[in-house]
Amino acid sequence: MIFPDYRPRRLRRNESFRRMIRETSLSVDHLIYPMFVVFGKGVRRPISSMPGIFQFSIDELIKEAREVLSLHIPAIMLFGIPDKKDDKASGAYDPNGIIQRAMKALKEKVPELIVIGDVCLCEYMSHGHCGIIQGNEVDNDATLELLARTALAQAKAGADMVAPSDMMDGRVAEIRQALDENGFEQIPIMAYSAKYASAFYGPFREAAESAPKFGDRKGYQMDPANFREAIREVTLDVEEGADIIMVKPALPYLDVICRVREEFDLPVAAYHVSGEYAMIKAAAKQGWLDEKKVLMESLLSIRRAGADLILTYFAKQAAVLMKAS
Repeated sequence: MIFPDYRPRRLRRNESFRRMIRETSLSVDHLIYPMFVVFGKGVRRPISSMPGIFQFSIDELIKEAREVLSLHIPAIMLFGIPDKKDDKASGAYDPNGIIQRAMKALKEKVPELIVIGDVCLCEYMSHGHCGIIQGNEVDNDATLELLARTALAQAKAGADMVAPSDMMDGRVAEIRQALDENGFEQIPIMAYSAKYASAFYGPFREAAESAPKFGDRKGYQMDPANFREAIREVTLDVEEGADIIMVKPALPYLDVICRVREEFDLPVAAYHVSGEYAMIKAAAKQGWLDEKKVLMESLLSIRRAGADLILTYFAKQAAVLMKAS
């Protein structure tokens, strides 16, 4: 078909035509809202590099979670900031740790909301890395036990899902075994399967107070230059028992999301990370772009690439916009 017999603009003439042939949809059901919880009471501490995002004490977290539920967002992801850190990340798997306390409160006060626990150790480590340090490197195998203990502690506290984000080799299998052996075979694992060592995480370091004290995370997170390696990483997680597979970040890695969607039939998640959020907010503040239109276009592009689920700090804002449209 060639012009003038075929004119693609015929089906773009009005909004009704455009709606009828729209290939990709975005709904509130696709969204997961990341949240940060701290010890204390009455705490709603703004994060300077992420306007509109806060660290919450548990009482304030409950209030925010009720608002999230009222917007019909189905799930939240919890990140905890302990009051003390050590070189064994003991706060991550302490039954009275911040995440475990928050999960118990959420399941009591807002039981309809899906609560996902981020399973990583960086927020709880005195050095800020994602595992046990031996010499100047993260010891992969020594870290696996702590990750499994963390996932199990979250399951016992009421987590509906656990999400290992550490990028240690073999951690999905270790966590699956720990959950199954302790009667939590029904708890799904959403694996950060292709998590890149990205500069787009900058604002998150402030929010989670998790910047490494030395070096970087390139020794365990993926090289941004690598594409084929992502398929190998996802394959391993699928074989080890992951129920959902994730690519992080989202917009700079749409090609990876697309390929993962083509290769695997499990649900695919994508994390629209702090730097992506902060850039849109900063440009909008300067009047350089339309925040509402850009955020919705960004989320739609992640869906178009193949993501079934999107973790995004824009979840609440997007839900309001979709409700109004």
